Amino acid sequence: MLSRADQALAKALRSKKRIATDVFDGLLAQAQERNVSLQHLVVSQGLIPEEECLHVLAEAMGLDVVDLGSASVDKDVLKRIPVKIASYYKFFPLSLHERVLKVAVAAPLDIRTEDEIRMQLGYEVRSVLAREQDVVRMLKLHYGMGAETIGEILSQSSQRAGPGVPVQEAEFAVEKIEDIERQAQEASVIKLVNQILLEAYRRRSTDIHIEPYRDKVRLRYRIDGVLYDAHVAPEVKRFLSAVLSRIKIMANLNIVEHRLAQDGRAIVKTQDQTLDLRVSFIPTPYGESVVIRILPSKMLYSLEKLGLSQDYLEAFEALIKKPHGILFVTGPTGSGKTTTLYACLSDINTSARKIITIEDPIEYEMEGITQIQVLPEIGWTFARGLRSMLRHDPDVMMVGEVRDMETAEIAIRVALTGHLVVSTLHTNDAASGITRLTDVGVEPYLIASSVEAFIAQRLVRVICAGCKEEIPHDAKDVLHAELRRQIARDMGIEDLKDIKLYRGAGCPSCNGTGYFGRTGIYELLLMDDLIRELVVKKAPSAQIKKIAVAHGMRTLRQDGWMKVMQGVTTIDEVLKVTQAEEAPGRESGGTGGVGRGREPAAEGLTGGPDGQRAYVRLTGRVNIRFKVFGNLDEVRKGGFQPESLSATVNVSAGGMLFALEESIPVGAFVELKLELPDSKEPVVCLARVVRVEEIEPLKKYNIAVQYMDITSADRARVNKFVLA
Repeated sequence: MLSRADQALAKALRSKKRIATDVFDGLLAQAQERNVSLQHLVVSQGLIPEEECLHVLAEAMGLDVVDLGSASVDKDVLKRIPVKIASYYKFFPLSLHERVLKVAVAAPLDIRTEDEIRMQLGYEVRSVLAREQDVVRMLKLHYGMGAETIGEILSQSSQRAGPGVPVQEAEFAVEKIEDIERQAQEASVIKLVNQILLEAYRRRSTDIHIEPYRDKVRLRYRIDGVLYDAHVAPEVKRFLSAVLSRIKIMANLNIVEHRLAQDGRAIVKTQDQTLDLRVSFIPTPYGESVVIRILPSKMLYSLEKLGLSQDYLEAFEALIKKPHGILFVTGPTGSGKTTTLYACLSDINTSARKIITIEDPIEYEMEGITQIQVLPEIGWTFARGLRSMLRHDPDVMMVGEVRDMETAEIAIRVALTGHLVVSTLHTNDAASGITRLTDVGVEPYLIASSVEAFIAQRLVRVICAGCKEEIPHDAKDVLHAELRRQIARDMGIEDLKDIKLYRGAGCPSCNGTGYFGRTGIYELLLMDDLIRELVVKKAPSAQIKKIAVAHGMRTLRQDGWMKVMQGVTTIDEVLKVTQAEEAPGRESGGTGGVGRGREPAAEGLTGGPDGQRAYVRLTGRVNIRFKVFGNLDEVRKGGFQPESLSATVNVSAGGMLFALEESIPVGAFVELKLELPDSKEPVVCLARVVRVEEIEPLKKYNIAVQYMDITSADRARVNKFVLA
């Protein structure tokens, strides 16, 4: 027989003729046969949206519909209503006024249920309708995740303790029993751990952190790279030992060891996904702290889904199809380096190639690829594994991380002998990868002859599509106006109106954060002839980066600005993971940058918008020494020695003009040593040729150069000399 609520809903739906008669009759029969509510069948089969169904039912029964997302909640009421009752009857208490309890329910309570609640709580019940998922969410949010399970455990503990024995003492006695495994296998503890794992999966968490303190236990989820507190009932502190023991059993760890760190692995299945759990325990003064990393056992990897722009995507595809060489992906821990490497391998994973990886640990399983786990405790290291891998005739090899001289040198020599190698380094940008390799002892000529590219990357959160909105151009919004100017300077954009900014307002699908998922921003340093020459000459990484930027490389921040203007992410995310770039010809700490194909301003040589120079120019001769970077054969043909002599025609703190008998191409780079008459060391800096003037009668050339990486102190020295 249909309930009172179903009868009212059936009558209302028939009168509104929202569902075809034959379909509706079938639903009524199905509801009676299966003893399920008509409301559930109508909504679950997608015949009527839940919101509409609630309003129809509310109108028929004289009830109200509330949006729990904006509803006010009385905290005192929550303390009076036990979670086990609210969870059992599936209601959320909203307010209590004159012994009348107002509750939100997904389906109207029948008279018998209202009587049971009245008997247990002593309050009259008044119901309002709300979406089922909102009721469940509010129970978790305000009572704490797994609160009903903890209530059941407390109830069982009270029964075991017997009359007159406090629950705390009973729990203390249980903790003293040596058979911890039997304690952890209680159904309630298993259910609580499963709820923690399932909630983490549903919220797209990558890590679960359980941290004990003196008077509480903190549970946090890392979602899109940011940690969020998961509200749990305070009573969970008393069951921490059982929860941790259950996790240890799942990970096949020693459950009686509490003094040493332990690492393990477990595999669980939830819904249609199998999850690989990496479990790590460390001892603390108040108990063991555990971090559980959640990895899908199988993932689909694609270069197209990494967030690469079209030009970078084409460059990546060309790099991974090279027959030999080595590619280094750089960045801090958690920046997505391994995922990028797997995407590269997935793109070239065919039956015609033998691909072997050596990792610590193996993060994802990939079909068709031989994966090796490093075990340092038995001497199975990256270097030793690399040597053994060569005997298996691989075409492509992946080294999880280059950490030392031995591993780096073997990987590079493997690349020189006709293999494609991909690996990672921990550096802040692409150019610093060169410095890291030389620091561990790799010879520069080996780096220059084997490495094809350094790729730096970071992860930024993506604006939620459900609540994405544009930030309007408002003259009163000083902050966003300044940020627009910063983007314009970095990207070489003339009109600020061309820069559109977006943000996420926050909605239920993104848990009110405004973000949903993450994508990558990249910096690709290709090893062309000029960069290889700089590497061999042991040029500083900052100098290499400046030259690469001048030749069109996009920095991490510039790639981030592109995604900001495309509406993919926000300014805050880019600023959080990147550092301000120093534009060529600008003081250190500036925000300028050079975009692809944009020429830097010849500071000190060309006038500004008002025709004035940035620095005063002094006409006169000052001795300089210079080196020209470029193809050595072409340099020698031009008559230039490794270090040539000349004198300035004029000089300023921004650049200089000097005369030569041979021309230097515009855009070429020179290393300058300016010998000022102040009896100090020469001013040494990198400069770029920005203009060449031919002096016809003398068959000479005036070469105008702009300083690129001059220090503030040296610029002040030059300016002082000019003004003296």
